[in-house]
Amino acid sequence: MSTFYQSTVLTLLLFLGTIVSGRAQQVNEPLITGTYQQMPFPQFIRELESKVPYTFYYDPATTDSLTIDVQVNGSPLSQVLEQALQGTGLRFAISAQKQVFITKDKAIMAHLPEGFFLDGNSGAKQNPTQPTQERYLAQEPVKKKAVSEVKLYEIGTAGNVSKPGMANLAGTLREAKTGEPIIGAYIYIESPTIGTASDQYGYYSLTLPLGRHELRIKGIGLKNARRQVLLNGDGKLDIELEEDVRALKEVLVEAEKDRNVSGLQMGMERLDIRTIKQVPTAFGETDIMRVVLTLPGVKSVGEGSTGMNVRGGSTDQNLILLNDATIYNPSHLFGFFSAFNPDVVKSVELYKSAIPARYGGRLSSVLEVTTRDGNKKQFSGSGGIGLLTSRLTLEGPIIKDKTSLLVGGRTTYSDWLLKQIPNKSFNKSEASFYDINAHLSHEIDSKNSLYLTGYLSKDRFKLAADTLYRFKNQNASIKWKHIFHNKLYSVVTGTHSHYSYDISNEENAVNAATLAFGIDQSNAQVDFNYFPNAQHTLDFGASAILYQTEPGSVTPHSAESLIIADKLQREKAMEAAVYVADRYDISARLSLSFGLRYSFFNALGARDVFRYAPGVPKTEGTIIDTVAYGAGKSIATYHGPEFRFSARYGLTDNSSVKVSYNRQRQYLHMLSNTASMSPTDTWKLSDSNIRPQIGDQVAFGYYRNFRNNTIEFSAESYYKWMKDFLDYRSGASIIMNHHIETDVANAEGKAYGVELMLKKATGKINGWVSYTYSRTLVRINDATTSEIINRGEYYPSNYDKPHDFTMISNYRFSQRFSSSLNFTYSTGRPITLPLAKYYDGGAQRIVYSDRNQYRIPDYYRVDFAFNMEGNHKVNKLAHSSWTLAVYNLTGRKNPYSIYFKSENGKIKGYKMSVFGQPIPTITYNFKF
Repeated sequence: MSTFYQSTVLTLLLFLGTIVSGRAQQVNEPLITGTYQQMPFPQFIRELESKVPYTFYYDPATTDSLTIDVQVNGSPLSQVLEQALQGTGLRFAISAQKQVFITKDKAIMAHLPEGFFLDGNSGAKQNPTQPTQERYLAQEPVKKKAVSEVKLYEIGTAGNVSKPGMANLAGTLREAKTGEPIIGAYIYIESPTIGTASDQYGYYSLTLPLGRHELRIKGIGLKNARRQVLLNGDGKLDIELEEDVRALKEVLVEAEKDRNVSGLQMGMERLDIRTIKQVPTAFGETDIMRVVLTLPGVKSVGEGSTGMNVRGGSTDQNLILLNDATIYNPSHLFGFFSAFNPDVVKSVELYKSAIPARYGGRLSSVLEVTTRDGNKKQFSGSGGIGLLTSRLTLEGPIIKDKTSLLVGGRTTYSDWLLKQIPNKSFNKSEASFYDINAHLSHEIDSKNSLYLTGYLSKDRFKLAADTLYRFKNQNASIKWKHIFHNKLYSVVTGTHSHYSYDISNEENAVNAATLAFGIDQSNAQVDFNYFPNAQHTLDFGASAILYQTEPGSVTPHSAESLIIADKLQREKAMEAAVYVADRYDISARLSLSFGLRYSFFNALGARDVFRYAPGVPKTEGTIIDTVAYGAGKSIATYHGPEFRFSARYGLTDNSSVKVSYNRQRQYLHMLSNTASMSPTDTWKLSDSNIRPQIGDQVAFGYYRNFRNNTIEFSAESYYKWMKDFLDYRSGASIIMNHHIETDVANAEGKAYGVELMLKKATGKINGWVSYTYSRTLVRINDATTSEIINRGEYYPSNYDKPHDFTMISNYRFSQRFSSSLNFTYSTGRPITLPLAKYYDGGAQRIVYSDRNQYRIPDYYRVDFAFNMEGNHKVNKLAHSSWTLAVYNLTGRKNPYSIYFKSENGKIKGYKMSVFGQPIPTITYNFKF
């Protein structure tokens, strides 16, 4: 028995010689006798194969829950199959070569139709009076693919094939319909087993033995493909792949279903946009950050927050990139919406451990969001209309097959909805945002490509108060990819990122003022990818970043305001790094990767810096001097190595173990007076008084696949230790502090945990279940700190949540109808409670518990969504779908925060919930 690797087209080609010669054979089918009662379908097929000289091909995912109940006596094979498959939706075809192909809904053809190889140039004429049959996506013409898969592509100079040796084959994988590059597709040969994955530009490079090969290609959401290659020497082969419509409602894709076992990378999760769009979220808007938070080892402190805590790291320890440009605030409306438009996003990759050497500057993780290039074949668009937001994306070729432009935008009309609320406190509120994405892709020639990306977002928020919040992101990136030869290419990248906010109070003239903050980051980077042979992959490069911040300013609105104007000193710094990484496949079972990144950081003037008395806590009273640094002068310099190592050993063909170690350095610190990420957070550069953060992590994982790679299991454990990240003394002042080093402390911490994940990749029921046990502990034991927290002992961090369980389940009723039911549970986060009160000198004082000694109630939530696709006719103005979802189906009043008030001499505690009731939404999506 074999799995259903062959597509309909490939099946037809197997009969090519017989059909063309016109000598199709009639097969005398054998007679079968037997009783098959409540027999699983795979066992039924094995029984048939033991009785008849036929080979059966089928997709296990479509038959995983099917049982057969049939009794036959001397019946031919075709009659047995008709009886067994009746009412199942399965069809069969029997070939002259004694092969049986079982397919879902549509039966394949056992012979090529008459005139299959005739085209417009052959003199064949079509009957104009013949009625036109309605075409559906599942019945697209397969002639072009058939020719591509049977054609022999001769690469290199003819005549070398008889000589022993190796040659390199490289090229780009693209979608046939749009011309977009395909990320993460796997291209390989089976004997000897040599393969690689396409990178973010769709580029692949394979070093293969000279001679005849059959390349096999599997891509995310794409039909499996093959190419026949005669390799005489180095050469190039670009390949176009077709979309597999049937994969639209599957969580994962068979193309990569064994990568968790066979790949060297660990602690990495890749999400396709099809997966992301299935998960229900608040207000019906597809939310990339919300889906990332369902992955093991990724948490948030509460509802309505997009700040991530990855494996014990704080929210500022995550590097979030949009086409390599840094995003400082990945949310809209205080975390209720993600900053990423789902219609322009192609894929999302999260690195939790074994972080590649090309990335640096953050301790915990890297979240890389890649946008689509845009359709290079024809003009198209997509969008959606929801209860609170709408979006529209347009794309198309400027120069067909060479230049494409994609533009997408989102906006909200929540302002209008708030004004309809009878409550005066709310109908005077404001809550709105918009974002715009633009991406230009241009292929200069076969060796040079250019990519331009722009992103802009703005938010306004004022709810039941007179304080108006405004914040914005501005990002731009330019990339130039140059191919030197098949084995070497480079990417030169330039990016600029800007984030700023202002908070204004205008209604009361006495305290009317604006508080503002801004940070700018300019980055230049060059990366080289070298493929010396089939066992080696070498990456190396260098980068430089210029930081400039406006740490804070207060500006009164008029002469009537009693607020005094104030401004913190500007900060400036330069960060640079060089790196090299080598992956080496020692054998088919053992692979190693070594990497070294060396980073430099230099805090620069112009700026005045306080100096404190040595060996005593930093306070205003211990300032002994102020040193003035001129423009461009070095204030403080830090540098050091960042190591990368990972290894994989294959235990069997479907199981492996992996281990990794990495060290990271982070020269930026986020200052926040909230447990979650907020648009009012500020960023502080390291200097002579605040040291950079350093983190080390070791991780070990076991990976096992079951049932022909349709079920994946993984178990990863990790231990991380960190030092010199910032924590705060009690009563610390964060805003407009001219000597912030007196209110913060360089803390040390440790985090450890185990992450279990079980995925079912295909079938009507699919999804994943994950469980994480983790601890994150912090200690402040620094002689230069004015306050020792919890006697210098370890205490839980604000985001320490030991138990976390998530279930993402999807059920596909048919090609058009599907549903999702998701469940999440986590331990409540830590909190410091007031325990008692006493009077000292006539003043009332509060006794608090140890920091984070107690916890708020546990969190759990159930979400449900139902998706309705339109029909799949090709000739339609637009393809549409509806999504009905209910967020927090059970109406659980999960606590967002716990706070205390003194009322009539008593301290009373209160719980605040953001979403305390079910939130139904409906969204209309369209694509043309």
